[in-house]
Amino acid sequence: MKNLKYFTAVIVFSFLFFSTAQAQRFSYVDTEYILEKMPEYRSAQKQLDNLAKQWKDEVKIKMQEVEKLYNNYKAEQVLLPEDVRKKKEESILKKEDELNKLKQQKFGKEGELFKKRKELIKPIQDKVFDAVQKLAQDEGLDFIFDKAGAVTMLYVNAKYDRSDEVLDILGIEVKKK
Repeated sequence: MKNLKYFTAVIVFSFLFFSTAQAQRFSYVDTEYILEKMPEYRSAQKQLDNLAKQWKDEVKIKMQEVEKLYNNYKAEQVLLPEDVRKKKEESILKKEDELNKLKQQKFGKEGELFKKRKELIKPIQDKVFDAVQKLAQDEGLDFIFDKAGAVTMLYVNAKYDRSDEVLDILGIEVKKK
């Protein structure tokens, strides 16, 4: 099975690179580098970090409340009548449920942090994407890879790095190395 996948990958890459007589032009950018140079991204990231810290503190306080209730219950459990014990257990379970709901509300897959990140970061990413597209069209490039993305590049020649040109399009000055 592995050999079949390897063979298929070799065939696909061979086809891509050798099937056309016309040379394809490509470059790469480092979106992580570009975003770090953008003041609005740093500002948005700082806002997200502050919100996350605030919500983590809120969760921590709730967690401490649950732990305190549980520890108090454990300390007096043997002395309590059955009905009082049941009520305290239910109260602890209710608090644990509230804690889990708070965690989901703030940090879950569709939680407030996710929504806020989407609200703050997506417009900035779209701006970078538009600048990359403009660069590709202006320079007649066929492919632009993202060094920071999921595509793994084991070696890159710096002469193909167009990250600073994207920053120029975005109007962000970069001190040359």
